[in-house]
Amino acid sequence: MPLHRSRTPARARGRAHRAAAASALLPGALLAGAVLSGCGASSAQERVDVYAASSLTGAFTELAAAFEEQHPGVDVALNFAGSADLAVQIAEGAPADVFVAADEPTMQRVVASGRAVAEPVELASNRLTIAVAEGNPHGVRSPADLRRADLATVVCAEQVPCGRAARALEERAGVALRPVSEENSVTDVLGKVRSGQADAGLVYVTDVAAHEDELDGVPLPGAAASANTYTVVGLDGAAQDRAAEFTAFVTGPAGREQLRQDGFDVPG
Repeated sequence: MPLHRSRTPARARGRAHRAAAASALLPGALLAGAVLSGCGASSAQERVDVYAASSLTGAFTELAAAFEEQHPGVDVALNFAGSADLAVQIAEGAPADVFVAADEPTMQRVVASGRAVAEPVELASNRLTIAVAEGNPHGVRSPADLRRADLATVVCAEQVPCGRAARALEERAGVALRPVSEENSVTDVLGKVRSGQADAGLVYVTDVAAHEDELDGVPLPGAAASANTYTVVGLDGAAQDRAAEFTAFVTGPAGREQLRQDGFDVPG
């Protein structure tokens, strides 16, 4: 189930606010003309629909805005959710132009659906950590602590990328966790820890970094060996040329720098 969607480009939102303010000052006849003109301007925009893993929300919001600045007349519509949910939507025909998955098995499901028009390209990797409230009030130090009866732990469900990484860590550490819930995306896990509904949760290091004012991260031994590799691919949507340009942009120097700043490990 989608957790965060932003289908309206940043520049388009700004245009909408400015148009609304101007409309209040125009008489009826001029307002009608303005509306018609606005519709024509909107239809002239090229749109690229990007379906991306929710853990990329911060980085891709910045990258989409930068891409729009470099390509006047192009709007990047972002749809963030769990990778597994997005893969299902794409396989069922959702109008996506670019897909970014949080692990390779999820990407392969989209490739197998026949929607990909190129080979997936490696984008970045991300490791799990234990997210706890700032100051670590429950004294969590290791995966073994997550089995404590006095600790409410949440993880991702095994069918989603962060869940598969969590299971791999369990096996490597020889610890069977006892979570109070299993969530459909890492954003759900993060939300429960941030809201106090859970005492600890397995999330990506980038998630803790994005909320360092309220969360601490407890490093996990062997997390690097279970890191998820993010990949990106262009799809058979209506904007294949622009999708290829966007893919090249996010995997190029600007994209890698933004991802690195957000805490991802990048190739090269």
